[in-house]
Amino acid sequence: MDSKNLAVIGASRDPYKPGAMLLQILKETGFSGKIAGVNPKGGESAGVKLYTRLDEIPFDVELAVLLIPPEAVPGALNDCARRGVKGVVISSEGFAEAGSRGVEYQKEVADILRSTGMRGFGPNTLGIINTATGLTTSYFSNREMLLPGSIGFAGQSGIFVGALLRYLGSIEGLRISKGMGLGNKADIDECDALEYFMDDDQTRTIGMYLEDIRDGRRFLETAGRGGKPKPVLLLKGGRTPQGALASATHTASLALDDALLDGALRQAGILRMDGIEELINTLMGFEWMPLPKGNSLALVTFSGAMAIMSIDMAVREGLGMAHFSAETLKSLSAVISTPLKAQNPVDIFPDMMTHGYEKTISEIMRTLLADDDVHGIVFMSFAIYGAELYQPLVEVIHENRSKPVFVSLVGAKEDVRNSGDYLLQARIPCYPYPEMSIRVFSHMWSYAKRVRMA
Repeated sequence: MDSKNLAVIGASRDPYKPGAMLLQILKETGFSGKIAGVNPKGGESAGVKLYTRLDEIPFDVELAVLLIPPEAVPGALNDCARRGVKGVVISSEGFAEAGSRGVEYQKEVADILRSTGMRGFGPNTLGIINTATGLTTSYFSNREMLLPGSIGFAGQSGIFVGALLRYLGSIEGLRISKGMGLGNKADIDECDALEYFMDDDQTRTIGMYLEDIRDGRRFLETAGRGGKPKPVLLLKGGRTPQGALASATHTASLALDDALLDGALRQAGILRMDGIEELINTLMGFEWMPLPKGNSLALVTFSGAMAIMSIDMAVREGLGMAHFSAETLKSLSAVISTPLKAQNPVDIFPDMMTHGYEKTISEIMRTLLADDDVHGIVFMSFAIYGAELYQPLVEVIHENRSKPVFVSLVGAKEDVRNSGDYLLQARIPCYPYPEMSIRVFSHMWSYAKRVRMA
């Protein structure tokens, strides 16, 4: 992950081939190390010299990316070992996921790596990203993906990981530290990735997409080892028999008993995500908000129905509803005239018509943020007034970042997007429906309890 010099074996002079695209990206994103390509015909690609053999490269090569047919990979690995290369990324497909012949190739690859001491990602992977150094082995990368952040992400699916990291890179404040495509895991696996992230100072939150876990004991022990643990968010593919069958042809993964795995993950403190949306939204919570100090939520709403559904969700998640102190109720009465509407959940309608939307929500949020018995806030509103109307809300939240706050907006698609984008740019988690806010708060509280006991 920290390699300084890189060789692309299988670099092409055709600018539309993966090897040439990777060289171009490395030039554009400002990788600080030395770069060379290997092509039997030599030449140049993207301004990078192509050598006919690896041993012609005039500088030490620490990492090699292999973009060659599977039958050529074993020979190239032996060349790398003789040259003293420390690590390889095998991007080639056609190994264990492709049938019996591919299984033989992959076994040969694993044997070479084991006997030579080289470490290897893949095969069948786009590889790695290190935003601290500008290193990428993925021709799917762009400049935004390599802007430094604090999310470490590893997964078995190359294109999915690449697309997800590209999406995260497009959201300011939700960027990665390191990214790893594990592929078929002939050598480096999820345990190695998790150990690396746990020890990496740049990484604060860990996300993973896995289709199997090869060494469950080691994985769980790594996640739960001493010191202050980092939050580990796991999205597991192949939960159903049908999904497991598809994963076997995707990355040659083995099926696991999902119910047993679920219990083991919970015991180890690993937070299991139900889908991509929950994974991304939970990353927002951990990256942008402080951890809760308890499990009591306060709801601010314009709709009784949304409040009731939110309470139901909170109860299912084992959370509590905050009981407001007399001082809090007195402060709320300045903008909420009906006593029942000042209880939890706080109903801003129709009082917002009297005092104005900005003043009403500012006073309510400032009061709830000051109440130590409120451990998290879910704010629900119509998105019909324009994004700029939420500036007072943003200012109040930024004044007092003592507890997590989540916003849920409903309304016309365009209005929700505009106001939601404004809040996301201010690093305030904003979701279409409040149930997701409660789910994310629940994950954060589960982790916060674990940190207390560490």
